[in-house]
Amino acid sequence: MDLQAIKYDIFNWFQIEGMWAIIIRAIIFIFIAFPLVVILFENRNPIKSIAWIMVLILLPIVGIILYLYFGRNYRKEKIFTRKEFADAESSRQLYDPFGIDIEEVEKNSSEKIKSKLKLMKLLLNNSRARLTIGNLVKVLNNGKETFDSIFIELDRAKHHIHLEYYIIEDDEIGNRVKNKLIEIAKRGVKIRLIFDDVGSWSLSDDYLNDLRDVGVEIYSFMRVRTYRFANKINYRNHRKILVVDGKVGFVGGVNIADRYLKGRDGKGFWRDTHLRIEGDAVKNLQIIFLMDWYFMSNKIINDKIYFPDHHVDEKHLIQITTSGPDSDWANIMQTFFSAIATASEYVYISTPYFLPNESILTAMRTAALSGVDVKIILPEKNDSWLTNYSSRSYIQDLIEAGVEVFLYTKGFTHSKLLMVDDVFATVGTTNMDIRSFDQNFEVNALIYDEDITAEIKSAFIEDLSNSERVDFEKFQNRPLKQKFLESLARLFSPLL
Repeated sequence: MDLQAIKYDIFNWFQIEGMWAIIIRAIIFIFIAFPLVVILFENRNPIKSIAWIMVLILLPIVGIILYLYFGRNYRKEKIFTRKEFADAESSRQLYDPFGIDIEEVEKNSSEKIKSKLKLMKLLLNNSRARLTIGNLVKVLNNGKETFDSIFIELDRAKHHIHLEYYIIEDDEIGNRVKNKLIEIAKRGVKIRLIFDDVGSWSLSDDYLNDLRDVGVEIYSFMRVRTYRFANKINYRNHRKILVVDGKVGFVGGVNIADRYLKGRDGKGFWRDTHLRIEGDAVKNLQIIFLMDWYFMSNKIINDKIYFPDHHVDEKHLIQITTSGPDSDWANIMQTFFSAIATASEYVYISTPYFLPNESILTAMRTAALSGVDVKIILPEKNDSWLTNYSSRSYIQDLIEAGVEVFLYTKGFTHSKLLMVDDVFATVGTTNMDIRSFDQNFEVNALIYDEDITAEIKSAFIEDLSNSERVDFEKFQNRPLKQKFLESLARLFSPLL
């Protein structure tokens, strides 16, 4: 074999002259230039645009692949057209019969509740989140309380059960849930299940077939095993919703997996928060599920039996809101921003993943600099090394502005909480990160109530006792290697 000849041929290939050279250079130029033009015309955050432009210039082939999979702005492109079911006549019929007017809240509420009227109006305008007041709310701390309560309600089911989860594992608790659903389906209860195809990647066909064999209807949210959905791998259904007979609903951070009961290797105890809601707000959880069901099945379900009259004596004001790449606005991010920016006494936050956009970061720093007590709990040990280092890169800025940062040391905190001024709290699926704000389908319960907020705040204070406050001087003197890894990881945060 003549190596010199091979080298000469390869050299000549890259020195192509004439018409072929012009054609190849033109193809390469178009291949790189077209995505750059698309990014420019998206008019997204300049920092994010510059990050993608640099990736495309420095790594043209790899950059284009990454952009197609992770970078496209689906909120702008409106590709989730069918998820605009909310604009259909059937959806309007579902919305009209329930909810209260904001004028009623303004007339009959305490001054503290009235201080959050702008927040309520924001949610009415950006996500049509109806206000409901006839609600009974139970705060469920951690997996045991959550699953105990879930199994009680499953056993009480008479007509239907609707489940929508990001993660369902084929493990001990996953099989307990499966066996319970099989038992319930055999007695004639209608069961519908949506699971996310990426979050529940390891869920076996045998698991699903066992459920289908007894009549459970199942859809995997945006499968990624085919080319058609490959470019949507980053747009996941992160919601956790359970509705029983249209009367009782669950929402929060707990997925169906053993880690929520037993912890995880290397992370220890798994801390989380979930809600059991009974009353009018459950109708909104039902609507969200049925919208997602329509998106997956193209079947509209709006029978009145799914929205039964179910009176509860307790009065707790709740809005249920969603966000996702199908919405015009970053609904939940706007809610967090407004709640933090308008706080007058305190802002308490707990989140497992902290990759804030500039708006949230500015709101937190501004609140702290204005004298508002701002505290945030992050995990000491994260289940993602990239997120862990990236989150740490924000700590110095926060502390310099007066934000108190705590690292949860008892295990891994997965709670997604925001409390403001003893009157507002939100529990749901949304993390304080760009992925939750822009890319994933999320759902949160927003509670305007002093008693419920006090209960959630009490659990937060307990979490503080199991956390270590970050000392500014000690943090500044952390190893140079750690600072470098934090800064490097932060460069990727606009792309996540």
